[in-house]
Formats: sequence, C-alpha cells, structure tokens
Amino acid sequence: MADNLSDALKKLKITAVDSTADSLEGCLDCLLQALAQNSFSDTETSEKIQKSGILPVFASLLTPQSSCPAKVANIIAEVAKNEFMRNSCVDAGLIPPLVQLLNCKDQEVLLQTGRALGNICYDSHTLQSQLINMGVIPTLVKLLGIHCQNAALTEMCLVAFGNLAELESSKEQFAYTNIAEEIVKLFKKQIEHDKKEMIFEVLAPLAENDIIKLQLVEAGLVECLLEIVQKTVDSDKEDDIAELKTASDLMVLLLLGDESMQKLFEGGKGSVFQRVLSWIPSNNHQLQLAGALAIANFARNDGNCIHMVDNGIVQKLMDLLDRHVEDGNVTVQHAALSALRNLAIPVVNKSKMLSAGVAEAVLKFLRSEMPPVQFKLLGTLRMLIDAQAEAAEQLGKNVKLVERLVEWCEAKDHAGVMGESNRLLSALIRHSKSKDVIRTIVQSGGIKHLATMATSEHVIMQNEALVALALIAALELVTAEKDLENAKLVQILHRLLSDERSAPEIKYNSMVLICALMASEPLHKEMQSLAFLEVVSKLRSHENKTVAQQASLTEQRLAVES
Repeated sequence: MADNLSDALKKLKITAVDSTADSLEGCLDCLLQALAQNSFSDTETSEKIQKSGILPVFASLLTPQSSCPAKVANIIAEVAKNEFMRNSCVDAGLIPPLVQLLNCKDQEVLLQTGRALGNICYDSHTLQSQLINMGVIPTLVKLLGIHCQNAALTEMCLVAFGNLAELESSKEQFAYTNIAEEIVKLFKKQIEHDKKEMIFEVLAPLAENDIIKLQLVEAGLVECLLEIVQKTVDSDKEDDIAELKTASDLMVLLLLGDESMQKLFEGGKGSVFQRVLSWIPSNNHQLQLAGALAIANFARNDGNCIHMVDNGIVQKLMDLLDRHVEDGNVTVQHAALSALRNLAIPVVNKSKMLSAGVAEAVLKFLRSEMPPVQFKLLGTLRMLIDAQAEAAEQLGKNVKLVERLVEWCEAKDHAGVMGESNRLLSALIRHSKSKDVIRTIVQSGGIKHLATMATSEHVIMQNEALVALALIAALELVTAEKDLENAKLVQILHRLLSDERSAPEIKYNSMVLICALMASEPLHKEMQSLAFLEVVSKLRSHENKTVAQQASLTEQRLAVES
C-alpha cells in the first residue's frame, strides 16, 4: 500500500505540471484511494506526502478554472486530519486559495473546501483568526442561506461557526451578518436531537454578544426555546432533559443583554416574561433555576424591579426558597437569592420586601455551608437594610446572625463572602445607629474585623468601616474600648493619615474617628505616643478643602487634649 501512495504522488506531480484533465483526475483518484486504503501509520503517510513536495503544487490546482478543485480540496482535508501536516499545509500557501474557493457555486467544491479549511485550522486560534481576517464569516453565513437544503454543507457551516464563534474577534463580524435570522430559520426546521444540539453549540457562544442577543430575540429564537421547554418539561428521556437544560440556559443568557431583556419584559406584560414566571412554581428544578435566574436578569433596572415587586414576584421567590431549605439545592437557592437581592435595590422596594418577610426567609439559609449561597444571602440582607433603621436594628440584635457574620469575616478562602460579611457588619451599625446593635457586635468579636476592613484595598469598604467605627466610638466607646485597643486601630489610623495614596474621604473619616476616640484615655495616650498632632498638622494644607478643614479641627482637639 505504501508503494501505491508513492506511485500516486509521483504521477500527480508530473501530471499537475503538464498533462490532460483526465490524467490529472485519474492521479487524484489514485491518491484518494491510497489515502482511503492506507493501512500504515498516519505519521508515515504525512512524511511521504511532505517529502514528495506535492503540497505547494496543490495551491495551483485550487482555482475555479481547475478541472478538479473538489478532489484536491478533499485530499487536503484528509491529509490535514493529521496534526503533523497542518503547518505544512499552511507553509504550502493552501489557505488563501481555499478561502477563495468558498465563493464557488459548486456544492461539492464548497463542501470539500470547508472540510479542508476546518481540518487545517482545527484547534488553532491563530489560524482561525487568520480566516476571520480574510472575511470567511460573511461568506459562510451567505452559504448557509443559499444551501440550507444541503445537509452536508449546512453541517460544515455549523461546525465552522461553532469553532469561529469561540473567538471574541468573530463576534463583531457575525453581528454584521444575518446569522441570527439564518440560524433561527434552520433551527425551526430541525426535528432530530443531534441536529438541534449542533445548532445550540453555535448559538451559545454567539449569544454572548449583546448585539447578537437582540438579533436572535428579533429573529424568534425565544419562541423556539419556549416550545422546546413545553415539549420536554415532563419527559424523563435523557435527550429531552439535556435539551430542556440547554434551551432554558440559553433563554437566561439572552436576558443578560439590556436591550434583549427589555424587549422581552415588555413592561411586565410580555408573554415571554409571563411564561418565565410560570417556571418558578414548577416541580422541575432546572426550570425553577432558569426562572429565578431570568427574574434576576429582568431585575436589572429600577422600573422592572418596582413593577415585579408590586405584582407579587417576591412571594413566588420566597415560596421557591422554602421548597429548598431542606433539600439544599444550591443552584436554586443561589438563583432565588440573586433575584431577591436585585429586587431589593430600589429604595421603594425595601420596606415592601421587609414587610413581606424577605429577611426572615433569607435568614433560614444562615446555616448554609455553601459560599455562593452565603455570598448572595449577605448581599440580599445588606440591600434590604440600606437606610432602613428598624430592620437594621432588628437584624443587628440577632445574635445568631452577628456570630455567623463574624465567623464568615474570617473566610479567607472565599474573598467574596469575607468582604460581604464585613460590609454587612458595618451596615448594621451605620443604618441602625443603635447602641444595642453595637453591643451585640462587640460581644460577638466583630470590632477587629471592622478595624481590618479599614485597611481594605477598596475605598468604599474603607469608608464604610471608618463610619461604623466612628459611630461605635461616639455611642459605645467604653464597651468597645478594649477591643479597639486590641485591634490596633490607632496604628491603622496613623498609617491611613500618613499614606499619601489614601483617598481624601479616607483621611477625612479617619480624623473624624480620631476626634471620637480621644474620649478614651488609653487610646488617646497611644495617639500621643505616635505623634498624631504632627501627622494631622501636615494635612492642613491638603488640596481638598474638606480634608484641610477637618485637619484644623482635629489639630485643635489634639493640641487641647495634649
């Protein structure tokens, strides 16, 4: 068989230069047959073809005027299945003529050309980027529309789209074609699960682009997805379960785009929004998950949030959470809490949600050991108590909650949970301004975490900590004195004031806190030992007038007290 391949290569090289179309085609047939019947290793085949020098010859045969471009492209496609040969195909200059052949009308030429390009560029982002820059995306989209009745060509286009769509640089080009219209049209015709799955694999990366999201919505993809959900929701077949998950996940992805989401919301009266609402009380966990995630996505602007809260969505989400307190379905818990957190952002919603019992519903998950659930739980409570003094006080006096927060403030393996715990501790004090809350936090060991929070790399967290600590110093200094001393708060404030990189608001709030701490004898002595007066004096000339004014006031206090 090795001899057959060698003979075929020799004859082809001769006939390609000077021979008739018939003899050339005969040689190509021999080579294809030798490749098909090859019984020795791919590496050996590659070496023979590589050494023969035939690849550059193929470039001259890949023209529309050539008598058999389909067979040449077919040979290249077979050869390029072997990873060793892909660079050789590139070096032989085969990509440009192959790309040109995509403008051909012959369906067999198109099919083999697509296969050849796909195999050469397989798993190479560099080569795929080269194809994108050569303009293959609009060409392939056009081919899909023209040859949608040709199953093999359609499949070739889908495979190409699936590979190219993974590259970010492709999204913009796809957005300027009618890919959404063509692919939705194709999707509607599919009955077989495998064909739908192939289209889903293209849709998922494409739908990451906001422009394409909107195009897919306008092309009617959502209606297709809802139909799939309806047909598969009660099925226990493996394919149907997979299809339900893919369709509902894609639906949620489409809602991540602001324009596509708003188009489907339709002021809360849209049929799609109403269908999604019906998923939440479903007995199917996948639909519950998708429904809650969809609500979280719809709840990305105040108008939508207010409408949904006024129309009873909160109770649906709380009922859903109740169903998952015991069975611990983490993904559903996380999604429902995400939705509630987003809904709690508008000021007018907070009191309504608190009255509905959202805080109590969320607290049921305090015992969760899953960081994603902990993170969303904390965020939801923090949003709920923003400027809600009564709720902040009630939660701040909840010893179990505060002890859990202090525990999570030490969750070094989960930065998000640790950060949110600190922020909620601070928020309980800032929004309640309650001595009882401060005492609860002091007794639970929370002071050291607020002091550490003042050194955060995030200015917003530093500020929240400093304001909370100032309230502690003003309202319950005697109770907190020992903990503030042990937390080395005075040293932290010295560093913040001395550091030129500290934001103006950090310097300002640090000085406000210093003034409050002076009422403590041990803390005041520590300030004197660290020469605070000198540090504060320098800030009188700060470019920020508010900081400079506060520095003058603080300097006077320090001078008097000393």
